[in-house]
Amino acid sequence: MKSYDVIIIGSGPGGYVCAIRCAQLGMKTALIEKYATLGGTCLNVGCIPSKALLDSTEHFHQALHTFKEHGIDLKSAPTANLAQMIKRKAEVVDQTVKGIDFLMKKNKIEVFHGTGSFINANTVEITADGGSKESVEGKNIVIATGSKPASLPFISIDKKRIITSTQALELKEIPQHLIVIGGGVIGLELGSVYGRLGSKVSVVEYMDAIIPTMDRTLGKELQRSLKKNGIEFYLSHKVKEVSTKGKTVTVKADNSKGEERILEGDYVLVSVGRRPYTDGLALENAGVKTDEKGRVSTNEHLQTNIPHIYAIGDVIAGAMLAHKAEEEGVLVAEWMAGQKPHINYLLIPGVVYTWPEVASVGYTEEQLKEKGTIYKVGSFPFKASGRARASMDTEGLIKVLADKETDEILGVHMIGPRCADMIAEAVVAMEFRASAEDIGRISHAHPTFTESFKEAALDATAKRPIHI
Repeated sequence: MKSYDVIIIGSGPGGYVCAIRCAQLGMKTALIEKYATLGGTCLNVGCIPSKALLDSTEHFHQALHTFKEHGIDLKSAPTANLAQMIKRKAEVVDQTVKGIDFLMKKNKIEVFHGTGSFINANTVEITADGGSKESVEGKNIVIATGSKPASLPFISIDKKRIITSTQALELKEIPQHLIVIGGGVIGLELGSVYGRLGSKVSVVEYMDAIIPTMDRTLGKELQRSLKKNGIEFYLSHKVKEVSTKGKTVTVKADNSKGEERILEGDYVLVSVGRRPYTDGLALENAGVKTDEKGRVSTNEHLQTNIPHIYAIGDVIAGAMLAHKAEEEGVLVAEWMAGQKPHINYLLIPGVVYTWPEVASVGYTEEQLKEKGTIYKVGSFPFKASGRARASMDTEGLIKVLADKETDEILGVHMIGPRCADMIAEAVVAMEFRASAEDIGRISHAHPTFTESFKEAALDATAKRPIHI
């Protein structure tokens, strides 16, 4: 039986990053992956392919709606070639996955393809697709098996008309009417993809706001923007039935008054979140405990109740984000090596890759009110930004929340152009416990979108923005 310093089960962003860091620290490392390709949900059927389609459809949208104003005349109206978009998306995924294969070889990480399951607390059995079995032994084991799309008990996902995000990335036709159940990140991103291509899109959300876990200002601004592009929203609606008849899918939902609403479309995307994926792991053989939601229970060092078995990423508590999983993979590797790593979970940013993009880090205004924190607010609209006007991206704003007494930045919330990249400046500032005045006094290149962050900080610290 082969023995390793560490065995990692799952090759998503958490698993493969953990494997690389373990190898860098001198550990003999093995990585087990159930599927034929490495990279997990993120690289294969999540973050990367969805962004590829979002970019393609945004180009198409711009060609339809803004090229003429930019002075770009097309001899005929552009048409969407969905098959080519899907093909390009697949090529992006293939290139990215091959990059992970290269990194595994470069770092001398042994990769096993098959389903990993515990025989005991130190031994993992790997069952290949063909049924052959092999066992490996590890001093340390990391569970990084990620998550799968969640559903509602009464919904039967047929993967044809009632679909999850996985199938939404492989459609053969542009839906006439796509009904999205769930107004969170995944539903809005994929709804945007097909809305730009001409689909009628209806979003049915149980809560009274979209992206309800983020600062409420962002949800209101994003809903206003997406409505302009024809997306319909049914908030405070509880879905109670989903049925299919031929090519028609019917969704029945009750609003907050108990009134029934019936929507009919040709596809329904179920995007009500994700669930931790531990199927087939046989955690009981290792004695590893899970919580009431099926997540693997861990301490602050991400150790399970069995100290040499760790868990990271979507399979444990916390936001289901690829970059959170990556940070946890590094933390586990460095902890096993005797170092003292840490993660400030408050400062892990969240992003929605619609257009305008949405990004957030730190406390929301609602959380500060709930905590009783005395705070001040500064904001700056992109319509006042020269750079945004030049690119015709004037929707949205940046909001800075700062402590009223100390001026320390407590939260930054953005909706607008390139916010997914701009949020990094806010994360850096907050990691170093910067004040709003610090940002206001730092020179930002002109003209850039990031000047809006400076202006919002100036508004928060002393109500003295320059350009409004």
